[in-house]
Amino acid sequence: MEVKVGKLAGFCFGVKNAVEQTEKQLQQEKEVYCLGELTHNRQVMEQLARKGLHVIENIEESPEKATVIIRAHGVPPVIYEKAKKRNITLVDLTCVKVLKIHQMASDLVNQQYYIFLTGHKQHPEVIGIAGCCKEAVSVIEKKEDIGQAIQDWKVSGKEKIALISQTTFHHKKWEEIVQKVQNLLPTIEIKVLDTICPATSRRQAETEEMAKQMNQMIIIGGKNSSNTEKLYTIAKENCSQTIWIETKEDLKDFQRKGKIGIMAGASTPVTSIEEVVKWIEGN
Repeated sequence: MEVKVGKLAGFCFGVKNAVEQTEKQLQQEKEVYCLGELTHNRQVMEQLARKGLHVIENIEESPEKATVIIRAHGVPPVIYEKAKKRNITLVDLTCVKVLKIHQMASDLVNQQYYIFLTGHKQHPEVIGIAGCCKEAVSVIEKKEDIGQAIQDWKVSGKEKIALISQTTFHHKKWEEIVQKVQNLLPTIEIKVLDTICPATSRRQAETEEMAKQMNQMIIIGGKNSSNTEKLYTIAKENCSQTIWIETKEDLKDFQRKGKIGIMAGASTPVTSIEEVVKWIEGN
C-alpha cells in the first residue's frame, strides 16, 4: 500500500490568515461575531465556537458596538455602511486576492463594462463581488446561463463586456465559458480577466495529475466547501474510486486498494489531513 498526500492540500493563505487572526481576536475579547462561517469546515468552526465565536447570517443580528469579523470571502460594500451606522467594529479578514477583484469589478463598471461573473450564485464570495458591480453584472454558474447573461447585457445598454471569476471556480469550466461567450459575441469588445486564485488552479491541476496515478482518491473537506467540491469532481473524473470525507470517522467502511491519493480543500486544517493519513496507515 502507498499513501500520497498532495503538496497543496489544506489551508490556503487567505483561510489560514483568517483563522489565525480570529484566534488572536478571541484572546482579546470574550465574544466575537463572524458574518457567516469563517471557513467551510465544521471542526474548525466548532473549535472557534468554544473560544467565543458566534456566527451570524446578517449584520443586523450583531449587537450594537460589537466586534464583527468579515471572513476571507468578503462582503458587498453595503455591509460596511450598515456596520458604521450601528457602531460595529469590523475586523476585515477578506482575502487580498478577493479585495483585488472587488476593486477590479468597481473600476470596470466605472469604465462602462458589463460584468459576466463566473461562480456559484449563492456563494458568499460571488455575492460580495457582485455587490461591487452596481447591478451591471450577471453571474454565470454554467454554460447554460450564458444566454440569459447576454440578454441582461443587452438590456443594460452597455457596449462592452468584462469576464471575471470567483477565485475558487473550476478552471476548465472558466475556459469553456470564456470560449463560448467569445464565440457567441465575435464582434463585441470582451475583456477577459482570469481572477481564479493561482493556488486554486495549482491545487486542481495537482489533484487531476494525482488522480490519474492512484487506485483510490480521498478528498477531505467540508461538504459546504465550494473549492473542495471542485477537487472531488476533478478527482472523480480521473479516478472512479474517489470518495469525499470531512473527517477520519467517514472512513469506517473504507477498503484500502493499492495506491491511495489524498487531497484536501483550502478550508481543511492540516490536523484533519494528518488524522486521515494516520488512520489509513494504522488501520
